[in-house]
Amino acid sequence: MASLNVYFALVVLLLTCGAAMATKENDQIIKDNNCETKMGLPCVLEAFTSIFETGTIFSKCCGELVGLGKVCHSALVKRTLENPLFKDLSPVRIIAKSIQTWNNCLALIDSPSPST
Repeated sequence: MASLNVYFALVVLLLTCGAAMATKENDQIIKDNNCETKMGLPCVLEAFTSIFETGTIFSKCCGELVGLGKVCHSALVKRTLENPLFKDLSPVRIIAKSIQTWNNCLALIDSPSPST
């Protein structure tokens, strides 16, 4: 019985350390790439509502999101998911929406604009 308690304690310790390391890894990526300074606040809010709520991101902000880069985009989404305020959200759903938003923005940026 004691070995079961020790095993359980080790599993909890490993999970806790893994979460802490993930947080540190995302924070380091964000710091190393100056991710928090690459988008203006209006576009940050537009991207956030597109991913974490029900909203749309438009061409100008897609340009800023793509300019931010995939590494920064992923790290910022993952760090946001680690925030206790968002604990009730489904990480799988949010990651899927972040990938969809990224891909939609890439397609929008890469597509030629209609002639006027």
